[in-house]
Amino acid sequence: MTVPLDGIDLIIFDKDGTIIDFGRMWAGWAETLAASLGTAAGRAVEEPLYAMLGYDPVARAVRVGGGLAATPMARLRERTVGVLVDTGLGDEDAERAVAAAWHAPDPVALAHPIGDVGALFRELRAGGRRLAIATSDDREPTERSLAALDLLDALDGLVCADDGLPVKPAPEAVFHLCASMGVGTDRTAVVGDSPVDLRMARAASVGLAVGVLTGVGGRADLEPLADVVIESVEGLLPG
Repeated sequence: MTVPLDGIDLIIFDKDGTIIDFGRMWAGWAETLAASLGTAAGRAVEEPLYAMLGYDPVARAVRVGGGLAATPMARLRERTVGVLVDTGLGDEDAERAVAAAWHAPDPVALAHPIGDVGALFRELRAGGRRLAIATSDDREPTERSLAALDLLDALDGLVCADDGLPVKPAPEAVFHLCASMGVGTDRTAVVGDSPVDLRMARAASVGLAVGVLTGVGGRADLEPLADVVIESVEGLLPG
């Protein structure tokens, strides 16, 4: 399927699940967190924690709408404290247990690109398009991941969850990136693997919303919100 990029000057990508393999970044983290949190709290927490995260430990996959799909780390930490409180732990004990167990996934060792993203970015830029990322991850690990994959210098803009803007599905990340580059939203495309990405695109009235099937969203989740759904970001280029 050909993606209609004529008239598009700026492409805004999501990160995890869109250009970086979601499962390899977050599945192990969820399982390690559950084990460490259980030890720190002195009780089994896998079931309620996985329910909050939207994580299926059998399939090692994240469900659409789960916490891991598009929630900033600071908010996930707050929700994790709430999970422990719901199991009967006191507020202070819950906070101590989370403080002892909480960690971020290694943004370098666990960052695996989906296809040859570097070549994709080079070809898109050669076609005169500017590139940006809007992610629900924080800036420090995002920049480390992108630098390790030699992608950071290819970007014209980057918005992260801790930059102070309203997070997805709010449209402010798109507005900020468009304004910083002097590109209209009608000449902008948003590419993402989650309904949250595409709701952000719709809220910003972008010219093109593209869903990819490499992350948390299936075709049935993405098609109602997308102008086009493709297998992966490599489908942005003609065959």
